[in-house]
Amino acid sequence: MDLSPNAGWLALNKFPRLAALAERARDLPAIRAAIVHPCDVASLAGAMEARDLDMIEPMLVGPRRKIEAAAEAAGLSLAGLAIEDAPHSHAAAERAVDLVRAGAAQAIMKGALHTDEVMAAIVRDTVGLKTERRISHIFVIDAPLYPKLMLVSDAAVNIAPDLLAKRDIVQNAIDLARAIGVARPKVAILSAVETVTPKIPSTVEAAALCKMADRGQIVGGLLDGPLAFDNAISRDAATTKGIVSDVAGDADVLIAPDLEAGNILAKQLVFLAGAEDSGLVLGARCPVMLTSRADGPAARIASVALAQLYVHWAEAQAAAKLAGE
Repeated sequence: MDLSPNAGWLALNKFPRLAALAERARDLPAIRAAIVHPCDVASLAGAMEARDLDMIEPMLVGPRRKIEAAAEAAGLSLAGLAIEDAPHSHAAAERAVDLVRAGAAQAIMKGALHTDEVMAAIVRDTVGLKTERRISHIFVIDAPLYPKLMLVSDAAVNIAPDLLAKRDIVQNAIDLARAIGVARPKVAILSAVETVTPKIPSTVEAAALCKMADRGQIVGGLLDGPLAFDNAISRDAATTKGIVSDVAGDADVLIAPDLEAGNILAKQLVFLAGAEDSGLVLGARCPVMLTSRADGPAARIASVALAQLYVHWAEAQAAAKLAGE
């Protein structure tokens, strides 16, 4: 792993759209982030770089001895950093949730622990961070051959979402798109074909989601579906198939029919198309940076930028709503 100063920031230069997001985020105040179990070099170095870029004020939550050992291995100083000592990864995740509930943290970043450990603490009844909204993950992908950022959901949390879960998945993705500056996100509901057929349930759910948007059950975006992947991202493909749509060929958001399809799509873009990804979990009381152990420095800094932009956008939305009441 590259541990040189500003490794993530410099790596983002290869991906101009994500780099532009990070530049915008740096103009905003830093957010308070609980870093859960940062006991390896990658997660600790990523959090420290984001701190040095004035993007987050990190609170390191985990076994102090292991955190100090990771810092020593990386040649990093922990001077001036708050460390919340927790005996193990489960306790660290629970303590991070407590910090959010107490107002001490505005976001959570996953460190060197399994995703299900973090999510289990977040979804605990009464003492977790659940809201009325279903929790979902959104990838934000900078693909060199696509003219703008592409959001893909849900590829990491909801395995086989039903219609109501998909409603929340779509709404979370729209909210993140708006937070990063897309005024009215164009949302493509993906399936294998672009016509509604009961033999493919995802086409029926796509049509239902579009009608839910018409009825105000989903707000802030423009939906169309079912759309096959080629029709969603290629105007030529949509025109060839006679699809008349403001979304087809120009989608900002791609909603996968299930986790397997979304995960395969996102990873294909990264490993075969030279894209870079970042992402957030939304739907809880704070955004969660669910970075993967395979993520490089650029993905970590980009995910921090997403969290920073989302926190400030959500606060502005809440303030506007309060002023209008």
